[in-house]
Amino acid sequence: MENSLGPFPLFLQQIQSDTAQNYTIYYSIRGPGVDREPKNLFYVERDSGNLFCTRPVDREEYESFELIAFATTPDGYTPELPLPLVIKIEDENDNYPIFTEKTYIFKVAENSRVGSTVGQVCATDKDEPDTMHTRLKYSILAQLPASPTLFSMHPTTGVITTSSSQLDRELIDKYQLKIKVQDMDGQYFGLQTTSTCIIHIEDVNDNLPMFTRTSYVTSVEENTINVEILRVTVEDKDLINTANWRANYTILKGNENGNFKIVTDPKTNEGILCVVKSLNYEERQQVNLQIGVINEAPYSREVSSRSAMSTAAVTVNVKNQDEGPECSPALQTVRIKENVPVRTTSNGYKAYDPETSSSSGIRYKKLKDPKEWITVDENSGSITIIKSLDREAENIKNGIYNVTVLATDKVGRTCTGTLGIILEDVNDNGPSIPKETVIICKTVMSSTEIVAVDPDEPINGPPFDFSLDSASDSDVQRTWRLTKINDTAARLSYQNDPPFGSYIVPIKVTDRLGQSLVTPLNVILCDCVTENDCTSRVSPRTGNGEVKLGTWAILAILLGIALLFCILFTLVCGVSQAAKQPKVFPEDLAQQNLIVSNTEAPGDDKVYCTDGFTTHIVGSSAQGVCGTVGSGVKTGGQETIELVKGGHQTLEMSQGAGHHHTLESSRGGGQHTLDSGRGGHVETDNCRYTYSEWHNYTQSHLGEKVQLCNQDDNHKHAQDYVLTYNYEGKGSVAGSVGCCSEQEEEDGLEFLDHLEPKFKTLAEACIKR
Repeated sequence: MENSLGPFPLFLQQIQSDTAQNYTIYYSIRGPGVDREPKNLFYVERDSGNLFCTRPVDREEYESFELIAFATTPDGYTPELPLPLVIKIEDENDNYPIFTEKTYIFKVAENSRVGSTVGQVCATDKDEPDTMHTRLKYSILAQLPASPTLFSMHPTTGVITTSSSQLDRELIDKYQLKIKVQDMDGQYFGLQTTSTCIIHIEDVNDNLPMFTRTSYVTSVEENTINVEILRVTVEDKDLINTANWRANYTILKGNENGNFKIVTDPKTNEGILCVVKSLNYEERQQVNLQIGVINEAPYSREVSSRSAMSTAAVTVNVKNQDEGPECSPALQTVRIKENVPVRTTSNGYKAYDPETSSSSGIRYKKLKDPKEWITVDENSGSITIIKSLDREAENIKNGIYNVTVLATDKVGRTCTGTLGIILEDVNDNGPSIPKETVIICKTVMSSTEIVAVDPDEPINGPPFDFSLDSASDSDVQRTWRLTKINDTAARLSYQNDPPFGSYIVPIKVTDRLGQSLVTPLNVILCDCVTENDCTSRVSPRTGNGEVKLGTWAILAILLGIALLFCILFTLVCGVSQAAKQPKVFPEDLAQQNLIVSNTEAPGDDKVYCTDGFTTHIVGSSAQGVCGTVGSGVKTGGQETIELVKGGHQTLEMSQGAGHHHTLESSRGGGQHTLDSGRGGHVETDNCRYTYSEWHNYTQSHLGEKVQLCNQDDNHKHAQDYVLTYNYEGKGSVAGSVGCCSEQEEEDGLEFLDHLEPKFKTLAEACIKR
């Protein structure tokens, strides 16, 4: 037992070995409580094996001790295995349960339902778990204020709940509970501890704001805005400065014209009634409003919308104010025909006194008259025309001329209005042609389109009649012709093929009511494709006129000259290079795809092999062939390719210069000789060998070349020289362009028969040039 009272040393148990019948046995123990902390708490008698405890033990500090007992003979022999010995400390209820906090603080909303959770308390006990010593019971000892009892506590879990729904923050906003916890399952002899629990009652919006008065009376002067005219107050029992307390005011009736608004003073929670749109005493002397108030937070109880809002009536009296003349409406209009005679009078602007609803005693003055067309009568406000009115004048929009008028009453109060004079249109303008200069590119067009406009109203405008002025000379009548396109446009065309130059063509345009106007049209006949080509020149091309080259034309000429120099330089360098290093005939004729040929002059006859195989000789002055078409080469030399079987092959070309070129093969030991001569014609007998012999000759040499490429320096197989390639796909329609192609091919000029029209036109132009 823990906290045992003794007497100490206290006998616990005897350790005994069966081998004690045969041997003298000494007993000993080791472990915590013996040779480890807490040391010397237990010991055993060496001869008897009796186990003793030397002092009291606290179970909360040491729950058990695991010792090991040994049995040995005097000479150290161990006839028994070590014996594990567990000493368990039995618990005593010597620890009080302790609450986790000295004071618990919880919150619960007012008007909460029965059984709502307030909070949970908790206590701990150091005694052995799952025993009566740690089985705790919770309870409420007292409540302050005591009545009525509103809370209960679960005895096992310590959860505090409401036992009544009558929590009212407005009556009591805080409760204090004295709580107890006791072990031994709450039996009277158990150990107990107490603590304190404070419960705050949270506010909900269960009280409506109420106006302190049901009706209010105030006044305001007419024509005043943004002024405060009334403050209203409300009472609300909910918590101050919360959404449950703050008021929202609204105007329910009487503000259909938007003259008023009501806002909340955030500090005092009062409602401030203001005028935001001026009132007119002459229209309304009194305004009756109904205002209402609610909280920012919604009302917590289920009630109708009418009973959830407090209302009050507000009477606003409008005070009269001597406000002077009134210019209403601000814009007044009068209709007058343009071009009316000077000194014509008409009605003008009218202002009135709102007090008397009369215009008597009001004087008028002109403030703004942009063109100084009128005068205003001081007493009546009527206007008099002092200059001719023109509807088509500058800055007249939509035919309305605005004049600003100032009206003044007897005491000097004023107002300003606008008189809009609507100028009725008169057909006083003939149609004209805005574009007085036109260009006709004679190479691509024979006419131009002209358009007329009439500044008058459409009723006095199109359709227009276009004609050449009858007063014009006979040359104009004979050269030009007009045809109508639509109501406002006509086409001007020339006839009798006039020369390039500038012409003045007087065109008369007449509107639907006979009003006409003659426009001298400047027509330029120009040698151009587009109008820009003609306008970029100093003067149109008339045969002896000066032509000015543009920037791009000069640049194109310079680029052409530079290109010619480049071509000449290339030719000179090529000839000189060929003279310095005469090129030899390549060893592998079949692998040459493109051979440079220097031809002295173009020939009419085409030279080709009967099997379509053409040979080009590098560096020679003529083309080597093994067959001819026609009688021979007219301007070139006699050309012969001679193939001789055996180890020595010779290609001879009889030429006056007598050039002789010899090439030795790298492997076959064969020698190729090229002789060139001038004069004579090519004979077909020179083509001594058929295609099959040529094929046999080339195939053997090609095989040797490929075999050589397929070996390295040590004559071993080397695949990195010649690689096998995959099939690339369908071949080109044009066929092979290689020099060793075996396919029968013609000259390859069939594509000339299928050229597009653009290319044919280009070819014809090149032939003409």
